[in-house]
Amino acid sequence: MDMRASNYTERRGEIETYFDRTAVQAWARLTSDAPVGRVRATVRAGRDRMRATLLGWLPADLRGQRLLDAGCGTGALAVEAARRGAQVVAIDLSPNLVQLARERIEAGGESFSAGPIEFRSGDMLDPALGEFDHVVAMDSVIHYDAADAARVIARLAARTRHSVAFTFAPRTPALAAMHAVGRLFPRGDRAPSIVPVAEATLSRLLAEQPALAGWCAAGTQRISSGFYTSQAMRWERTAQRDAS
Repeated sequence: MDMRASNYTERRGEIETYFDRTAVQAWARLTSDAPVGRVRATVRAGRDRMRATLLGWLPADLRGQRLLDAGCGTGALAVEAARRGAQVVAIDLSPNLVQLARERIEAGGESFSAGPIEFRSGDMLDPALGEFDHVVAMDSVIHYDAADAARVIARLAARTRHSVAFTFAPRTPALAAMHAVGRLFPRGDRAPSIVPVAEATLSRLLAEQPALAGWCAAGTQRISSGFYTSQAMRWERTAQRDAS
């Protein structure tokens, strides 16, 4: 499948650099219980609501099932899935964030019925990760345009048995304005920009992906909390894969 590899790889490199070298301390604080300013408090609250939404789409009992947390960050969603009994592979481009996730689990003395979470740093599309029953990608494709985002979801679905849930930045006037303003900052000072995507456009592009034949959209939910706006979408497999 054509992923327009140069575009995807270039964008992936920008994201890795930002989260692993520039923003790791800020991200560590945001995802902790430490006090934060008003703006970041709205982002934290929004992310908590989004995580709860994505987890709500998963079975309450995940024992015997394998789940990929694609873009795991500091591991909050992976921990909740593991508590339900899932065998979780949690991967992120940032080795520093992955290490922080490991340290938090060790510090909390967490234990899971399915064994420890397997944390990795690298590309969530790596086929060596194997196959899964469910994939969750929270705020992992928000930096890609609609066409690349659809290709990413299709490649994840190709090795998934039941469901793929992910988030994207919905195209709203406020997000479009922030995106435009962000382009005015010097390149070295910018975070990788979030790319607003129209839901109808993304749905159409997903439906056109050959790997998503036998899949259908099964839910969508927008979360808005101050400076955090994100939309979740869930696709589920409706036809069995050819065993050959």
